[in-house]
Amino acid sequence: LSDRTLENYEDFSVFEDARRMTADAYTVVNRYPNPKDENKPIYVKVQCMHCLDPACVSACLVRALTLSESGAVVYDPHKCMGCRYCMVACPFQVPAYEYENPLTPRVMKCNLCHDKIEESGGIPACAEMCPPNALMYGKRSELLAYARERIANDPDTYIDHIYGEHEAGGTSWMYLASKDFTELGLLDISEDPAPALTEAIQHGIFKFGIPPLMLYGLLGAAMYSYRERKSKSAEEVVERN
Repeated sequence: LSDRTLENYEDFSVFEDARRMTADAYTVVNRYPNPKDENKPIYVKVQCMHCLDPACVSACLVRALTLSESGAVVYDPHKCMGCRYCMVACPFQVPAYEYENPLTPRVMKCNLCHDKIEESGGIPACAEMCPPNALMYGKRSELLAYARERIANDPDTYIDHIYGEHEAGGTSWMYLASKDFTELGLLDISEDPAPALTEAIQHGIFKFGIPPLMLYGLLGAAMYSYRERKSKSAEEVVERN
């Protein structure tokens, strides 16, 4: 849990620049201009997308990352060997590494409050604490139906796109928005599941005795198309804002 007090979150200067997740910030909120009302900026929360077919899970050689029945992608630091293949494979550039920890560094990311949900049947803390109910938690099929209903009932507010419905093969975290998602810091991701690019290389490569260092390079090459697309999207967001 964060050791920050509520007063720390009253500093709105953090919104001056777009931020990414770090090893000690599993989720961040960024602010973007609202073309329909300049007095009501658009706030976008970013975190692990919890893919339906997660590339990080596919890339992990020791099953330190697993996909739970609830849809959460969960990390076990006791199994992790620190190879960071998951960071290379993730199309959303989510996992962050504890580089400042020389002895027991971990790969850190949001786990969708997996332990809390498993133990008490609750919901993720972010959804539980959100005052305007901008965050919802439930079955994916029901959330998709609800999202489509909102788009149909209020086309002037929402664009006809549910981000995460198909991106990277589909994700458990999804968004509705009033303008193009690439203008809100979200990346233009292919609908193809990311493991399709890495599994053929990774799962067959050790059979032929290719060293792990070379595997790292090959995985990076396999993700090149994702990186190129993400870089262009990020540059466009910076230019527009």
